[in-house]
Order: sequence, then structure tokens, then C-alpha cells
Amino acid sequence: MNIPLLFVVSIVSDADLLIPGLRHRGPTHSLVVFLLFSIPLFILYGKRVLPYFTALAQHSFIGDYLMGGGVQILWPLSPHWYHLRIAMASIVSILAEWILFLLFLITLLRTKDAQTLFRVHSSNLLLFIPVFTVLLPSLFNFPLLVPSELLIPHMMYLGMFIASILIDLLYILRQAYLRNQTTKDHI
Repeated sequence: MNIPLLFVVSIVSDADLLIPGLRHRGPTHSLVVFLLFSIPLFILYGKRVLPYFTALAQHSFIGDYLMGGGVQILWPLSPHWYHLRIAMASIVSILAEWILFLLFLITLLRTKDAQTLFRVHSSNLLLFIPVFTVLLPSLFNFPLLVPSELLIPHMMYLGMFIASILIDLLYILRQAYLRNQTTKDHI
């Protein structure tokens, strides 16, 4: 399982923010659409696709159905918007996000995926996507998008992702430096 890719897949639904004329949390957040696109992947890769499908689906279901402003979770079967009407800045939403964040940290540590995240691997550079599309804009618009009670989890995600990216970038720079030194030694 590729942890950086899981983080990227978990925010793919928000591509609708980049598509003019497409309403946010509409078709790109549909579980029906996710399933249709995932069927060929399940056929090809079997149960190895499940973590990625889950990461994609949790965004719409947990992030937008339970805690957000609603989602077209059954589009195109239904054009209706579904939600529980729990305000994003409510105590329920904030507690849920904290609980999910702590469960994520516990899981990351117990499965030793934290170690994987902080080792050199070219896929770590994928973390640029959530850093620049979700986390940094959320913090720059603070407190509009991120309630102050959620600043710590956001900063921890940001710190983990940036550390992982820096580990890879430093490795790449070191390798380039060593190649350059080897070339100079041969001349």
C-alpha cells in the first residue's frame, strides 16, 4: 500500500474545485461514480484496491455527508443532496475530526506506516498535492475554513507531509551532488 497515494486519492473528489461550471460536492463526490471507476481496478488488482477506494469514499461520506454541507452521494442515480446538517464548526464535527485524526495517528504508528512515510521513496513527492491543494489554503484562510480547535491536526498533517517531502528532496539533491562530484573526479 502506498501511503502518499492514499492521501492524494482521499482528496481527488475535490478536483471539482478546479473544473469551471461544476458544483463542489456534486458528481465528483458520488459513491456511484467511485464504484463505477473502481470496478475495473478491482478486476485487475483485487482487494489491493480496497484501501484506495475507502480513502476516496471516506472523503465524501465522512467529510461531506456527515460533517459538510451536503453531497450528491448517489449521482447520477439521484440528483438530491444528502447530508446530516452537522455544521463544520460544531462541537460534534470538531470532536469527530479529532477522534478520526487520533485514530489515524494510532493506526499509522501501530502498522509502522509512519516509518514508511519518513523513508526515501519517490511517491512521497505526491504529498505536494494535499499540501498545496488542501492544507496550506485551509491555513491561509484560517479561521474561515479551519476552526481554531482543528489547527493542531492540520499543522501535524502539514508537518508530516512536508517532512516526508523534504526527506525525498534532500535525497534527490544529495544524489545530484554526488553525481556531479563523480563527474568532476573523472574529468
